[in-house]
Amino acid sequence: MVKQERAARTREALIRAAAEIFAEEGFVTASIATISRKAGVSAGGLHFHFGSKTELAEAVEGRAVEAVRRITAAVPGRSGGALQLLIDGAHRLAALLAHDVVVRAGFGLCADWRRDTGCDLRRIWQGWVQDVFRAAERDRQLADGVSPEDGALAVVAATVGFEVLGAGEPDWVSHRSLTRFWALLLPRLAAQHVLAVLVAEGSGTGPVAEPQAADDHQ
Repeated sequence: MVKQERAARTREALIRAAAEIFAEEGFVTASIATISRKAGVSAGGLHFHFGSKTELAEAVEGRAVEAVRRITAAVPGRSGGALQLLIDGAHRLAALLAHDVVVRAGFGLCADWRRDTGCDLRRIWQGWVQDVFRAAERDRQLADGVSPEDGALAVVAATVGFEVLGAGEPDWVSHRSLTRFWALLLPRLAAQHVLAVLVAEGSGTGPVAEPQAADDHQ
């Protein structure tokens, strides 16, 4: 049991170290030697857990997918319905991008056209946003003239933009930035009877970035 726990801790240290290096240098430039030094693990120890840099990248991507899936698995609350779920989901994603280097690196790895990867975090996010907008339409939450397709287009384009810009400038994925975005968009997006109950700052419910995965992103 002690050996298993030690092995699990070593694996976690390697995944986090790889994420930090991938986020800083990119996949192509990052080296196994740099990652092992960052994790405080010997090259032999690294290869015991991961056979290659590609396997490490896949582990980082997998953890990022799990984190995003936890957001998209949420269900609407009583107040605000689908649109509040969307607001809260965007805030949670931004919090992860700001404070969880594994998620941040995962998005970068999945978007790297030089890698042949089946991971597509942006498409997962896009699919969820589209589903939420269809639910909002069924519940008559959208303003007159706003289609689910147009709403999803605007939100996906903006949030992916925040993700890309936030990789270099953390303020883009701050709570303040997301709140300002929703405060600007909601009057155009939501029906009047729904707008009164929506909280641009987020409702404060549901999962956020996990403390053990947090970082300063400075």
